[in-house]
Amino acid sequence: MKEFFFLYVFFCSNQSYEKGTPFSNVLRNKFKELFILTQTILQSHWGSLISPTNLDYVLKELNRASYLADANGVKDFKLEQMPQIYPSYGYSDLREPAFSIRYQDGSRITDLRYDSYKIYKTKKKLKGLPTIISKESESIDLILIDKIKKIKITLTFSVFDAYDAITQSVKIENLSNETCYIEKVCSASIDLLFSDLDMFQLNGAWGRECHINKRHLVQGSQSISSARGASGHGQNPFIALATRGTNEEYGEIFALNFVYSGNFLGQVEVDMHKNTRVQLGINPFDFEWILDPSQSFQTPEVVMVYSNEGLGKMSRIFHKLYRNTLASRKYLNSTPPILLNSWEANYFDFTKESLLNLAEKSSEIGVELFVIDDGWFAKRNDTTSSIGDWVPNQVKLGGNLDTLINKIKKNKIKFGLWFEPEMVSPNSNLYRLHPEWVIQVKNRRIEESRDEYVLDLSNPAVCEYITEILSNFLSVYSIDYVKWDMNRNFTNLGSTYLSSERQKEQAHRYILGLYSILENLTKRFPNVIIEGCAGGGGRCDPGMLYYMQQIWISDDTDAIERLPIQYGTSLIYPSVSLGCHISAVPNHQTNRITNLDTRSTVAMWGNLGLELDLNNLRKDELEILKNKILFYKKIRSIVQLGDLYRLQGLDETNEYAWMYISEKQDEILVSYVQIMAQPNTVAKRLRIPYLDVNFNYLDVENNRVYKGDELYALGVSKGSCKYDGYSKQWLFRRI
Repeated sequence: MKEFFFLYVFFCSNQSYEKGTPFSNVLRNKFKELFILTQTILQSHWGSLISPTNLDYVLKELNRASYLADANGVKDFKLEQMPQIYPSYGYSDLREPAFSIRYQDGSRITDLRYDSYKIYKTKKKLKGLPTIISKESESIDLILIDKIKKIKITLTFSVFDAYDAITQSVKIENLSNETCYIEKVCSASIDLLFSDLDMFQLNGAWGRECHINKRHLVQGSQSISSARGASGHGQNPFIALATRGTNEEYGEIFALNFVYSGNFLGQVEVDMHKNTRVQLGINPFDFEWILDPSQSFQTPEVVMVYSNEGLGKMSRIFHKLYRNTLASRKYLNSTPPILLNSWEANYFDFTKESLLNLAEKSSEIGVELFVIDDGWFAKRNDTTSSIGDWVPNQVKLGGNLDTLINKIKKNKIKFGLWFEPEMVSPNSNLYRLHPEWVIQVKNRRIEESRDEYVLDLSNPAVCEYITEILSNFLSVYSIDYVKWDMNRNFTNLGSTYLSSERQKEQAHRYILGLYSILENLTKRFPNVIIEGCAGGGGRCDPGMLYYMQQIWISDDTDAIERLPIQYGTSLIYPSVSLGCHISAVPNHQTNRITNLDTRSTVAMWGNLGLELDLNNLRKDELEILKNKILFYKKIRSIVQLGDLYRLQGLDETNEYAWMYISEKQDEILVSYVQIMAQPNTVAKRLRIPYLDVNFNYLDVENNRVYKGDELYALGVSKGSCKYDGYSKQWLFRRI
C-alpha cells in the first residue's frame, strides 16, 4: 500500500488497555503496526474495550463508491467514506468539516497531514480556559500540518483511565508570514460507521431547563446550539448518541459535553452512506478569529464518555470525573453548607430587622449560610436602576454592611451576597461614567432586557474593573459566599474596544474575559463559595463548574417542575453541583401547592437550600423543616458524594424515583415521588436494584432487615398515594 499512515485511536470503556501496561507503551506499539500511504489519520473505533489488534481490516473492507472523488491521488482512497480524526474543509470529503480557515488569497482549502506526536503524563492547563486536570491522566498531542499554507493543528487527547473518559481540544497555529482567518473550529469531531442511533439532548427554556429530549437520527443534519452569548436555557452543550432502546441500565451511549460557557454548536450529520459524524465546538455563527503570523488559537475542550450500560453508567462517569478533576479547589469532595436565600422571602422589600429575624430563625432550624439576594446596594428597590453601583445601601441595611454581617454571624451562620457583575443599569453611576463599556453598535439603540445592558468583557479594562470591585468587597467584608448572576443574553453585539475587523471575535473574547475574572478571584479567595446563576440554568455547563462550586439550575422552585429539570441535569452534572431549594406555597412560579414532605424530598436531590420566609411559617412547619434539615445533614454526604441511580422517570412521567449509594456502599437513600394521585389503585412496590445481594440492609426508620436480593426482586411498598405530590423516602444501612 505504498506510503500510508493509519493511526488507530482507541476510545474504550473500562480499562483502556491491559492492567499494568502504560498507555504510552500501547500507543508506541500501535505506531509500530502502522502502515504508510498518505499520512492521513483515521479513527477505526470508538466504543467498548476490544483486545489489542491490527484494525486495518475495518478500513480496508469499506465499500468504495465510484462516484466519490479519490484523495491524495490514490485510487479508491475515498476520504468521504473514511472515519477521520479531524476532517478539513474544501478537500475531497464533502461532509461537514471540523474546521474552516480563510487565507489571504481567498482560498479555504486546508490539507492536513500527520507530522508527529508527543505523549506526556502531566496534562497541561489550557491557557485561559477551564481544564479537566488529573495526575492520573495521560495525554497525546497529534500534530497535523498543511505544508502549503503552513498551518499547524495540534489535537490533544487526554485519557482519564480511572474514569473511563477522554478529553479533546485543538490548537491552531499560523506558521506562515500571512494573516489567516478561522471561520469554524470544532473541539471534537467523531466519525461512526453506523447511524441507527437515538440522539439525547437537554433543552427547554427559563423555568424548565434541561428536559430530556430524544429523537432518532435521520439522514441529514440535526443540531443543538446557542448564539445567545451563554450556553443558554434552551440547549445544554451536551449530546449523547445511543443505540435504540437505551434506558438507565441498558444500551450503548457515545456522549460529548463541552467545557465552555458561551456560544456553541453540537451537530450530528448522517451521510448518504449511513455514517454518522458528531461535532461539538464554538458556534461558527457570527464567529471569526484573526490569526496573525506566529499566533495560535486554543479551543475549549470536549469530554467524551462511552457507556455500554445505559444512561446510568454514563452519568456516574461524568459525576466522578467532574467531582474529582474539573477543578482543583477543596470544595469538590466536601459537603457545601445548607443555605437560605432571601429572594423569595422578601424580594426587594426588606429591612435590617426583617433580615436579622430571618437569619436568626434560619440558624434555629439548622441553616448554615444566610444569603442576601438582590436589593442590598445603591438605590436598588426594583430592576430599573443601580446594577454596577456596588455600594451598600446603608439606609436600607440600617447601617453599614459590616455591622449587619457581624450581627448575622453571631447566630453561628455564614454570610453571602448576590452580585450581577457582568451587567449594568442604564440608570447607574457606572454607565454614566463609562457608557462605552457596554456591548453596543455605534449609532444604534441599545436594547434593554430586564432594564440592563451587558458590559463588554472583551475589553480588558472592564474585566479589571470587575475584578477590582469584587476583590475589594471580599477583602473588606466577611463574605463566605457569592451568588453570581447573569440575567440577560447578548443583543446589539458590537464592541467599542475591538477594531472593526475583530468584531466577530467579541462573543468568544467575552467568555475569555469572564474566565480571567473568575480565575483571578478564585485564586485570591479560594475559601469563598461561588454559586453560578444565569436567570437560573442559563449557564449550566462544565466551564462554570470549573470556577463555581454549584449552579442554581433553575429559577423555578416548584417541586413538581423541578423533577424533570433535576433528572435531566443529573445526566451530566453531579449532585454536589446542583442547587435545590425548598420554597413557599403556593409556589411563586406555578402557583402550585405541594406538601412540605415532597418539597423537601425533591430538594434533597442536590445541595439543600431554602427559598422561603421563615417569619411567615407556623411553629409546626418550622419544626418539620428543622427535622428535615437534621435528616439531610445525616445523609448529605451520600447525596453529594455517592453514586446516583435513577430508578423511575425517564419514560414514566407520573412517577420519579432515584437512589444514592454512599462511597463505601454501606448507606443507601431512596426517594420516590408520585405527581398525580390516581383513583382505584393499590399500593405498588419499588424495586431497589444495584445492591450487593450477599448483604442484609436495615431500614433505619422501622428497623426492618431486608436481604439484598429481596430488595432487588420484591422491593418496598410505595405506600398509598391519596393526594397529588405524594412522596416517600427510605434510608438503608448495610449490615
